[in-house]
Amino acid sequence: MDVPERLRPLLTARCATEAAEACADPADLEQAVWLRWLEHTRTAGAPPEPEGWLSEAVRTEARHLGTRAHREIAHDPSAAELAGEPGPSAERRFLAAERSRAVREAIPRLPGRCPRLLAAMLSPRDLTYREIAGELGISQGSLGPLRSRCLGCLRRMLVAEVGIPPPGGKVR
Repeated sequence: MDVPERLRPLLTARCATEAAEACADPADLEQAVWLRWLEHTRTAGAPPEPEGWLSEAVRTEARHLGTRAHREIAHDPSAAELAGEPGPSAERRFLAAERSRAVREAIPRLPGRCPRLLAAMLSPRDLTYREIAGELGISQGSLGPLRSRCLGCLRRMLVAEVGIPPPGGKVR
């Protein structure tokens, strides 16, 4: 078995762990690390300790993905162009529907308990915090901090993927 095949399970596990912290897609992180591996082996040959090199590469790429998501703020020309219109135009309604669709499609890709939490919060049943906490099996007091982390992760993911600027136009 060659080195990349032998390292695949380790890489997959490391990427899953680091991607959750960076609010990134594990498959994207894994692909970025394999690209670094190819570039490194092409120029410097295989590293003497591939497991250590791989772990460091995963951490480095996860940091880059997280940093990039924090810095990238897409420009929304429709807001400036349509600011003077009295009512929502067809284009504005379409853009709002697209944004809503992007949010709903991104929620299942969030790490940990975030997909279940945000799905419960967006439920048409309009659940109370007590009902949501009971449904998720967590204390009601931890619901607010968890919600805040999940929304932050969702915000960073959407800014990086589709350029939906957060309120105020800045990413924290």
